[in-house]
Amino acid sequence: GYPPLALHPAAIKLNEPVTVKGDVSSQFLTALLMALPLLDSKSRVEVQGELISRPYVEITLNVMRRFGVEVARREWHSFEVPAARYVSPGKIYVEGDASSASYFLAAGAIGGGPVRVEGVGRDSIQGDVRFTEVLERMGARVSMGDGWIEAAGGKKLKAVDMDLNHIPDAAMTAAVMALFADGPSTLRNIGSWRVKETDRLAAMATELRKLGARVEEGRDSLRISPGKLKTAVIDTYADHRMAMSFSLAALGGVPVRINDPGCVAKTFPEYFSAFASIAAA
Repeated sequence: GYPPLALHPAAIKLNEPVTVKGDVSSQFLTALLMALPLLDSKSRVEVQGELISRPYVEITLNVMRRFGVEVARREWHSFEVPAARYVSPGKIYVEGDASSASYFLAAGAIGGGPVRVEGVGRDSIQGDVRFTEVLERMGARVSMGDGWIEAAGGKKLKAVDMDLNHIPDAAMTAAVMALFADGPSTLRNIGSWRVKETDRLAAMATELRKLGARVEEGRDSLRISPGKLKTAVIDTYADHRMAMSFSLAALGGVPVRINDPGCVAKTFPEYFSAFASIAAA
């Protein structure tokens, strides 16, 4: 029931729909959708419960379409996968990672900026590009073009109350931005944080308190009331996004030490070098 798993060749035939829980992680669904065309037969996936992180599923469907497999979606409850083979599109543009872009855009909003991120823009197929909506709600100036996004601040950020179920990774960036807001911010519908690299709800609450915030941890929400920023040593729980998110606290003018910074190697090994380059600019 847990790794390591031993996988053996088998003849797989589906005589009934595959069911998958949708309220824990969208990754189970996206993995199935990508694998099912390899069966060379029609199949159907039915989702149990409310499907979270829907933009990530949309990315998967978009890329499958580009490789010749058109999946029919009935709302977000079931997916019909045809008996089709993947076909190379010949050329395909791979965007930069919008989740990683969120840290630099937030830095622009917090530090004044402007900071421009290239490789992802207004026509992105990634759900986390909607982090720009959080930036705008918090008072940042955001501009976008073909393949770039730019953010700038200069004024005190505004507190927000937002449902961030659709951008759970970038929501972590918003949580640290809340330290710089003009009042309490509430991030809602982020219960999927509890089953990530660590229990991110508990971890985020703990580390934000070290920096002087008052934090109320709900079952699937955080209410963050900023206080006077304090020097802190931040634990990362072997979670790359904890390390990258909390680096933004240093823009408040207080020293912040990040334990185990090497955990960022999972997705962005050069993160701290890149962050230092804009912090020194």
